[in-house]
Amino acid sequence: MIQERLEQLRSLMAERHIDAYMIPTSDFHESEYVGEYFKCREFMTGFTGSAGTAVITRDEACLWTDGRYFVQAGKQLDGTGVILQRMGQSGVPAVEEYLDRVLPEGGSLGFDGRVVNCQLGQELEELLQEKHVTLSYQEDLVDIIWKERPQLSAEPVWILEEKYAGKSSARKIQELRSQMKKEKASIHVLTTLDDIAWLLNIRGNDVDCNPVVLSYAMVTMDRFYIFINDRALKKEVKNYLKELEVTVCPYNDIYMAVGQLRDQKVLLETAKTNYAIYRSIDGSNKIIDKMNPTALAKAMKNPVEVENMKKAHKKDGTAMVKFIYWLKRNVGREVITEVSAQEHLDHLRSEQEGNLGVSFDTISAYGANAAMCHYKAIAESDTKLEPKGLYLVDSGGQYYEGTTDVTRTIAMGPLTEEEREHFTLTVISMLRLGAVKFLYGCRGLTLDYVAREPFWSRGINFDHGTGHGVGYLLNVHERPNGIRWRMVPERQDNCVLEEGMVTSDEPGVYMEGSHGVRTENLIVCKKAEMNEYGQFMEFEFLTMVPIDLEALDKSIMTERDVQLLNDYHKAVYEAISPYLSQEEALWLKENTRAI
Repeated sequence: MIQERLEQLRSLMAERHIDAYMIPTSDFHESEYVGEYFKCREFMTGFTGSAGTAVITRDEACLWTDGRYFVQAGKQLDGTGVILQRMGQSGVPAVEEYLDRVLPEGGSLGFDGRVVNCQLGQELEELLQEKHVTLSYQEDLVDIIWKERPQLSAEPVWILEEKYAGKSSARKIQELRSQMKKEKASIHVLTTLDDIAWLLNIRGNDVDCNPVVLSYAMVTMDRFYIFINDRALKKEVKNYLKELEVTVCPYNDIYMAVGQLRDQKVLLETAKTNYAIYRSIDGSNKIIDKMNPTALAKAMKNPVEVENMKKAHKKDGTAMVKFIYWLKRNVGREVITEVSAQEHLDHLRSEQEGNLGVSFDTISAYGANAAMCHYKAIAESDTKLEPKGLYLVDSGGQYYEGTTDVTRTIAMGPLTEEEREHFTLTVISMLRLGAVKFLYGCRGLTLDYVAREPFWSRGINFDHGTGHGVGYLLNVHERPNGIRWRMVPERQDNCVLEEGMVTSDEPGVYMEGSHGVRTENLIVCKKAEMNEYGQFMEFEFLTMVPIDLEALDKSIMTERDVQLLNDYHKAVYEAISPYLSQEEALWLKENTRAI
């Protein structure tokens, strides 16, 4: 079937004189996760992972993906004729290098310009101009082949009340226009879904786990246009948008609208705007390429949002405590697998008042599977939990009061000395970062060493960021705040840490073939004292879930580490015990006791 689809695509390429066709994993809005309509790469290759780029030439088909998916991609591509290109491995060219090599002089590279960001489009232009290669970006060839393609999502839009949002949309729009003035922009083109949802205080269900709405926005000093599928708008929402003086336009009219602009100063972010929009803008306009002002404003949670998130974390902590209690009582007594444990946790979350689903696909990993950071338990790999070793669960929920993300590693029974050491180092790291105090102006890059020092001092490291920003009833991964030890410019997560920013604190240890440990709390940045040295900042834990005392090696903890753990556990018990049964509360009291 895959080979047939590839041959169909090659026929279309031949008709249009296209030498290579590129299919990324993306939607029209540069979203991290995409809806079913946008899974063109999966349709053409059979690979179902969440990240990857396919390139099809007249005689070859290749798929690039990262280390998370080498095993999965190898199996799924077997027999399809698609060659796996293992990103980062020796001798494997980057997609751009490959294109430069295979495209002939005067050739043509094809792609759907709506799913490639204009920054990448410009890079391809520059890379291939010496060979006089043209970019054919106006047509989605996969759409012609995909006869039973799912419809573009148009789930009902709903209004997030101000008691949850903490600030009216009218005020947010006013503040955006003030930022536009500072940038000397006359118009702002906004395509990122979480920014639009936040700006208008609306939510939807067009992307799994992310309550966003497929839409574009165009803002001037006195007009606001939203481009959206009319089917998604109930009368109540239409009236709400009308009161905000927002003009509703058909979703695809954004290209015509930007094409009509003349002599404007257009604020847009090239890394987050698709290439087709960029190429539709007339040359008489000046492009101001800067991060969307809404990105920073959205990350700085207002006091109402912060208080609401504390409520959400009490609900989430209740579900997690019930889950750990159930797991500890039943592992070894009944058959529990990674998949059944995940299903039970997802169910417990769904029972919490105001829960709107999970904030990402739950990672449920036992033993060696937990050494794969982004492991997903499926029927083919489902592993039974035994009364020994470590089990890792990384999960989160969406609530009216905010978004949660928590990881706990749990002892199922006897542990090795190494497992106990790695577990304890991870706890020490998480607690120390959460307790750090710093001068205003610090970035995540500054603070990351606090978390890594316990590992680095023993010659250990973890190969992922220590923390990412988290949205408010939006995306679980949100820029521009983050915590990592080295700059990764494309991630755009190294801003100055501001009051109200919510970030994950999630160190770990991953021993291939043996075990994996990660402990994750969400932390909110807030002001501490101000004195002659300046404004000091600190973090407060939002997550209220116990840490498994059975897995600890107290001998490697300092007195301060022990005190930090005891203080945290005291707060967990006080926050969560009122929402538990008597048996569960007694269990929590014992498992949050001072050590």
